[in-house]
Amino acid sequence: MKTPYFFRQISYQLYSWFNVPKNAPEMNRTNFRNVQIDAIGVGLASTAAPFLPVLLTRLGASTLQVSMLTFMPAMTGLILAIPLGQFLQTRKNIVPWFSAARLLVLSSYGFTGLIVFFLPQAAAILGILGLWAVATVPQTVLNITFSVVMNKVSGSSGRYELMTHRWSLLGLTNALSALVAGSVLEKMPFPLNYQVVFIVLSIGGLISYYFSSRIHISDNPLQFEKVKRSVKESVQGYFQLIMSEKPFVTFVWKRFIFLSGAALANPLLPIYYVRSLNASDFWIALINIASSSTVILGYFFWMNQTRRRGSHLVLLATTLGASLYPILVGISHRVWPVVIFAGINGIFQAGLNLVFFDELMNRVPIDYSATFVAAAQMLQYLSLIAAPLLAPWLSNMLGINASLIIAGSISILGFIFFFMEKQVPRRLPGSPGVS
Repeated sequence: MKTPYFFRQISYQLYSWFNVPKNAPEMNRTNFRNVQIDAIGVGLASTAAPFLPVLLTRLGASTLQVSMLTFMPAMTGLILAIPLGQFLQTRKNIVPWFSAARLLVLSSYGFTGLIVFFLPQAAAILGILGLWAVATVPQTVLNITFSVVMNKVSGSSGRYELMTHRWSLLGLTNALSALVAGSVLEKMPFPLNYQVVFIVLSIGGLISYYFSSRIHISDNPLQFEKVKRSVKESVQGYFQLIMSEKPFVTFVWKRFIFLSGAALANPLLPIYYVRSLNASDFWIALINIASSSTVILGYFFWMNQTRRRGSHLVLLATTLGASLYPILVGISHRVWPVVIFAGINGIFQAGLNLVFFDELMNRVPIDYSATFVAAAQMLQYLSLIAAPLLAPWLSNMLGINASLIIAGSISILGFIFFFMEKQVPRRLPGSPGVS
């Protein structure tokens, strides 16, 4: 009996997700599969992420307290990104640091559920914020090590293929998990519903740790100083190294402008859903499902567009498209259009994730990956610090609608700067730089 076409397509897609793409033969097959299965664990646990600010809002947290979820990791990252980057640069292999940091961060969702279970509402808000304040340290380590590990697994020519498969699989897991989580949140009483959802989803952290810890990459070329330098000389040498890579510096400050708008919108969106649109947990789950499901199509679409039209055009299209989302939400007064906008935004976010990762690593010297990624993260943390502090003030002065429109306008400014930029030639393996 002939297998129905639909099931043949599903089987082929599942097979392709876990097998090395033909146009990236240099990737290790075992590493590729470990990265993909790790994505399932991450996708499962991170389904709780959009519900975390919603949980705080329903517990009675203020706009400033909800904004702390963005502010705290940003402050920790700003302080620790460079020291941690320098530390990780001296590690022989950073995979153990990557997998352990991932486990600690994803386990925090389970501990969040336990806090809600044991503490009354007012104390639970402080307990959750305290927990995620501690989690900011492994989160900073994770943000640095992720790009370095994925870049070593993919090689310079396989970034789009590896990350398209990984992030589309993560998006599929997110969408399916959000569907179930939304149903549980809607049917069970508060706060028991959040307790159950957060604790169950955190199991994904164990899956992620098991497979991510089995990724094998080449050891770091250790950097030794021939002459011991003072702290002042070390700092000067660090910034001279960073500033010598002009394409890197140019890219990260333009990305900083764009991400500042996104950072401003992030704490405002869940508050707008709950307080302005009166969205139920089920509608919020639908918004997450819409963005998580369309992102799967987006990754494959933008990967093909990059092959046909180049990465610079994808960079322009995705930064412009993603900038419009907070603006469209800000002018909406009903929930159902937001679901549609979230679905469209998911497509642009997919391309944005791919092109930002590829363009950043294309500008990073291979022997100093951790150092340069840490510098890029530090600049990103600056926007994540300013935006959450600005969000409550703007929303009180102008309203959440106007604040969301301003956030999108800032991101559009970043798009304009990218539009004025010339495309940077690709860095070949072993090349010292592109400056």
